[in-house]
Order: sequence, then C-alpha cells, then structure tokens
Amino acid sequence: MQPLIDNARTFGQRPEEFVRLAKGQTPEVLFITCSDSRVVPALITGARPGELFELRTAGNIVPPYHSDQPTGEAATVEYAVEVLGVRHIVVCGHSHCGAVGALVRGDDLTAVPAVRDWLAHAADEPTGSDTGDPTVAEAVQHHVLAQLLRLRSYPCVEQRLADGRLQLHGWYYEVHTGAVREHRPDTDAFEAL
Repeated sequence: MQPLIDNARTFGQRPEEFVRLAKGQTPEVLFITCSDSRVVPALITGARPGELFELRTAGNIVPPYHSDQPTGEAATVEYAVEVLGVRHIVVCGHSHCGAVGALVRGDDLTAVPAVRDWLAHAADEPTGSDTGDPTVAEAVQHHVLAQLLRLRSYPCVEQRLADGRLQLHGWYYEVHTGAVREHRPDTDAFEAL
C-alpha cells in the first residue's frame, strides 16, 4: 500500500498537466472490462486522462436493460452514449478470468452469494472446450460476444448504432502475454489488432 500512497502524494504536484481536465471530458470510447486488477485499460491502450470512459464489472458483464430497474452499469452506458457522445464501445474480456472460469467449471459459489447472483447476469453461460485450460480463452471470447449482443438491447445503443454514430468492438486481452485481439465479424474470429 505504501508505494500507492507515495505516488498519490506526489501525483498532484504537476497541476499544469491537469488544468484542461477541469474543463470537462470528451472521451471517444466507453471501455467495458473486468474489475480484475491485472486489466488496466489506460495501460493497455495508452490512454491519457479524459480519453477513456470506463465501466468495470466482475466478468465485464453487461446486465440486462430494464428501464424500471436502473443499474449503475446501465446508467454508465447511457451517460457515455447520450451525454458524452462516445463513438465507440469496447467490451474487453481477458484470459484467466475468474468469473468466466467459475461459470464454465460450474463452481459452487454459495459462499459468495452476491458474486453468484451477479454472474447470473452473464447473458448466455460462456461455452468453450477449454474447461481445463486456465486461460478459458474460448469461453471468454464467446462471453465478450454475448455482452456485445446484450449492449445492442440498450435503447441508446440501438439508436446510435442504427444512425451510424456508434460502433461496438469486442476485444480479448491475454494477461500472460499482453497481446490484444479484436473480434472480426468477417472471419468471426479474434485476431491481432
């Protein structure tokens, strides 16, 4: 913890770097990814403050849209699309994902009921032939595509996609290599960026 505290103490000692941020934010990208501490969107993309609007959830799950039962995730998506006017949404899954791995293996999650109930929002249960593979790559990639499909059901996303003001992207990040792959609809495969 101490190295984090030390950095936080010196971080604000360069106020000239932060003046423009007080004027507001204009990110082009909403980056939806897992809460996993090994996945750092700004590090992966090289984004500077103000360039990415982030939504991090266990397993990068996008819950179903229900206007009568708003969620923090739905509010974040809606704000990014309607207020900030992001032009791109990236859903980025990652190797060695504990959430997807638990779903694929059918782990007993009774000791963590909030986690169990959250993972029920995973859309389709991730599938793949990699139940013994610790990277659960195939299952994570299917899961990313399911979350992209779920996003399409959000009214604000649906409208912006229809009028061409928004694009969706599915990414897969390998925590053990740093490689990033993007889903290509023409080949229906995740390929190197």
